[in-house]
Amino acid sequence: MRSVCSSAAERQKQSMNSASLLSRGSVSHFNSALKSCAESEDWRRALVLFRELLQCGVKSNDLTFSLLLKSCASELLSSCSSRSSMQEVNQVHPHLLKSGVDRFVYVSTALLDLYMKLRCRTWARRVFDDMPMRDVISWNALICGYSRSGYDYEAMELFVRMLREGFAPRPTTLVSLLPSCARLELASQGRSVHCLGIKNGLDLDPHVRNVLISMYGKCGELYSARLLFEGMDEKSIVSWNTMISSYGQHSFYGEALLTFKRMLEQGIDINSVTIVSLLSAHADVESAHCYALKAGFLSDGPVVTSLICAYVKLSDMISAKTLYESLPEKNLVSSTAIISGYANKGKVDDVVKIFVEMQKLDMKLDAVALLSILHGVANVSTEIGLGLAFHCYGLKLGLCPDCLVTNGLITMYSKFNDLESAYLLFYEMREKPLVSWNSILSGCIQCGASDDAIKLFHQMRIHGQNPDSVTIASLLSGCSQLTNLELGREIHCYTLRNYLHLEEFVETALIDMYIKCGRIQEAERIFQAIESCCLATWNTMISGFGLYGFERKALLCYSEMRELGLQPDKITFLGVLAACTHGGLVDEGRRYYVIMTKELGMVPTLQHYACMVGLLGRAGLFEEAMDFIKNMSLEPDSAVWGALLNACWIHQDLKLGESLAKKLLFLDQESGGFYVLMSNLYADKGRWDDVARIREMMRDIGGDGCYGASQIQRPEAAEYPVVDIYLSYKLWTEWKGI
Repeated sequence: MRSVCSSAAERQKQSMNSASLLSRGSVSHFNSALKSCAESEDWRRALVLFRELLQCGVKSNDLTFSLLLKSCASELLSSCSSRSSMQEVNQVHPHLLKSGVDRFVYVSTALLDLYMKLRCRTWARRVFDDMPMRDVISWNALICGYSRSGYDYEAMELFVRMLREGFAPRPTTLVSLLPSCARLELASQGRSVHCLGIKNGLDLDPHVRNVLISMYGKCGELYSARLLFEGMDEKSIVSWNTMISSYGQHSFYGEALLTFKRMLEQGIDINSVTIVSLLSAHADVESAHCYALKAGFLSDGPVVTSLICAYVKLSDMISAKTLYESLPEKNLVSSTAIISGYANKGKVDDVVKIFVEMQKLDMKLDAVALLSILHGVANVSTEIGLGLAFHCYGLKLGLCPDCLVTNGLITMYSKFNDLESAYLLFYEMREKPLVSWNSILSGCIQCGASDDAIKLFHQMRIHGQNPDSVTIASLLSGCSQLTNLELGREIHCYTLRNYLHLEEFVETALIDMYIKCGRIQEAERIFQAIESCCLATWNTMISGFGLYGFERKALLCYSEMRELGLQPDKITFLGVLAACTHGGLVDEGRRYYVIMTKELGMVPTLQHYACMVGLLGRAGLFEEAMDFIKNMSLEPDSAVWGALLNACWIHQDLKLGESLAKKLLFLDQESGGFYVLMSNLYADKGRWDDVARIREMMRDIGGDGCYGASQIQRPEAAEYPVVDIYLSYKLWTEWKGI
C-alpha cells in the first residue's frame, strides 16, 4: 500500500514539475529536466518532456537534442523492440533537422550512435554522410557500430578511410576496431593496427593492451598475447580474465589454471567474469562451483548460467536442474542448456516441461534452443507428433529459414524414415552450405537409401561444394551398405589426395567399408598404418576380425589395445564376445564377460546377453544358458531367445526349439529368422508337414525365405578364407541374433 501511495505521489510531483515548466516556458529549465532524465535513464519521461516543449512553442537548442538522444540511448534499447524504438527515434529526427542543430557535430554523432545501437546501419550511415563536419568521435561511433554488429570488413574500410582523410586515431578508436580483427581472415590487419598503435604510442593504454591480448588470443596467436600480457606494468582484472579466456579458447587448460593461480597469489580480487572464464577453460566444475559459492557469486546470473552449462556437459542433470531452479530470473541461455542436456539423454518429457515453463515466462525459443529440442526427438513410435509440433512452432516464430534449424529438421525427419519431408526441406533452402549437404547425405544413409546418397554427392560436386571429412565418412558408410567396393576405393583415393584420411573417424569409416566389402586384408593394412588409433578404430577392427573367423586375432587386438592404455567400452566387449561366440571360445568368453561386468563395472546390454547365450548354447551348455537368462537384469528379447534357438538347430534339440519358437512367435511375429531355423530343424528331423506349415506361416507374414542375394565380392588374398554361401547365412543369422 505504501509503495502504491509513493508511486502516486511521485507521478503527482512529476505532473506539477511539468506544469511548472510549462508556466516558465524556458528552454534552460527543459534542459535541466532532460539532464535529470538522462542521469536516471528515464527515456519515457524525456520524450514526454520533449512533447511538452513542442506544445509550449519553446525553441529547442543543440543541448536539448543532445540530452534527449542520450536519454533514449540508455533504456530505450533494452526495454523496447527494435521497431518501436525506431519509431521513437524517427519522431525526434525531423525536429532535429528542422531546428538546424544537425550542424553541431556532437548532436549528429549522438544520433548516428543511437541508430547504430538500434542496428539501423543504413540510417546511421546516412547521418554520417550528411554531416558537414566530422571529428574523431564521429568516426569512432560509426566504426564501433559496424564492429559491434559484426560488419568487420566495413569497420576496417572505415578506419582506412579515416586515416586517409587525416584523422589521427585515439585509444578509443583502436578499442572499437580491434574486436573486428579477432578472426583469422583479418589477423594480418590486426597486426597492422597494432603497429600503428605502437607508432602513435597508443599501445601503452591499458584498454588498448587488453583488446590486443583478446584479439591475438582469438586468432590463436597465444605467444603474442602472452608477450603483451607479461609486458604490462599493472595488470587489471580485465587483463587476467582476458588471458585466462584466451588460453581456454584454444584448449590450453593447464595454462589457464596456472594463470588463475598466479592471479590469486598476487592478491587480485576475482569477479564473475573470472569464474565464467575458468569454466570455459574446463576447470573442475565442482571446485569452481565451491569457489563461486565462497566468493558470493551464486546470485550472479552469468555465473550460474555457466555452471549450468558445465554440469550439462558432464551429464550431471541433477546439479544443473538444481542450479536452474535457483535462478531468480530464468534466461534463454540457461533454459537452452537444460533443454539440450535433457534432449541428449532422450528425456523428451523433461524437455517439454522446460519448454512449457519458458512459454509461461513469455520466453521465446531461438534457433539454438529449437535445434537442441529437435536433436532429442528420435523415437518414431512415440515422438513423431512432438517433432511435427515443434516444426510448426518454428514456422510460427520464423525460425525455420535458419540453416541450423533446417538441418535439424532434416536430421529429425531422417530419424523418422521420412525422406520425402527431408528432401522437401533441403530443396527449399535458398542457400545450401556444406553442412546441409552433409545432413541430407547422412539422412539418406540412415534410411538405407545409399543409392540416393551417391546421387546427391554428385549433385553436390556439380554445385561446387567440396566434400569434407564428414561427407566422406557418410559416403563410406553408404558404400558399406551397398558393398560398393569400386566407389569405396575411389573415395579412399580422394581422401589420400586431400589428406582427409588423417581424420580418425574417416580412417575408421575406411576400415569398416573394406570389412563390409569383404576386404579384411586391406582393412588390416590401413589399421596397421595408423600411428595412434582411437577406440572406435580398435572396436571396428576387433569386430571385423571376429566376423571373418579370426577370433584369435580379435582377442590379440583387444590385448594390444589394453597394453596401450585405452579403456574398452561396451562396443569393444560386444566385438570380443561375438568373436568368442563365432570361435566357440567358451572359457575366454566367460572371462571377458567377468572383466566387463565385475572389473570394469559395465552394465551389459541385451546384445551382450545374446552373445553369451549364443556362446553357451553353441557349446551345448543349455542348462547354463537357461540359468544365465533367468539371472539377466533385463527382460530377454527376441535376440536372446533367437540365439538359443540357433543353438537348438545346431544340436538338433527339437523339444527346446519348439518351446523357444512359441516365445519368439509372441515376441516378434514379423521376424522371419526364427521361421527359417524351425523349418530347417524340422527338415533335419524329416518332419516335412511341419516344414510346409512353417513355410505357409512365413508366406502369411510376407515372405517364404526362398530368396536371397549377396553383393560381397570374393576376396583376392589367398591366405584369408572365402566367404561362402553357408558362412554368409551363418553370419546373417548371428547378426540377427537367431
